[in-house]
Amino acid sequence: MTFRLQSFFQLEGELTSPLDLSTPTNLVKFAKQMNLKQGAGAGQADILWSDQRTIAASGSDALDLAGSLTGPFGTTLTFARIKMVVVLAAAGNTNNVNVVMPGSNGVPLFLAASDGIAVKPGGMLFWYDPSAAGVVVTAGTGDLLNIVNSGAGTSVTYDIHIVGASS
Repeated sequence: MTFRLQSFFQLEGELTSPLDLSTPTNLVKFAKQMNLKQGAGAGQADILWSDQRTIAASGSDALDLAGSLTGPFGTTLTFARIKMVVVLAAAGNTNNVNVVMPGSNGVPLFLAASDGIAVKPGGMLFWYDPSAAGVVVTAGTGDLLNIVNSGAGTSVTYDIHIVGASS
């Protein structure tokens, strides 16, 4: 099995300020292509897990990155490092989709236990680290990533993609 990932991020924005005799314009263009090749070193990965999931009102989804996720070919995936995380909250959600490092056994994606980020309806979290180290996943003590429905009353749906290395 071979692994190849190409991801592209592009931002274009234009700000104008109409004046009496002219219209000054500020144009910003930024593009970044991210490529990961087969392996476990810098600029490399060999595991990709993707899913669309739904969390009940006030519920949470504890993702164990070291041995509980099933890959597209029916094998159990065990991440040793993560290199990319993408979470897309469905536009029809009422509540936010919170991506959180749990206080116990959390994979250190964020700076401290219980830190996280709210992904609002229709929003996206994109995190990328091509270094050889990535974020280390330690089975049993640092392997959980929690996805949490921020409120009561309605469920939330989200798409998730995690890219990493097996060693």
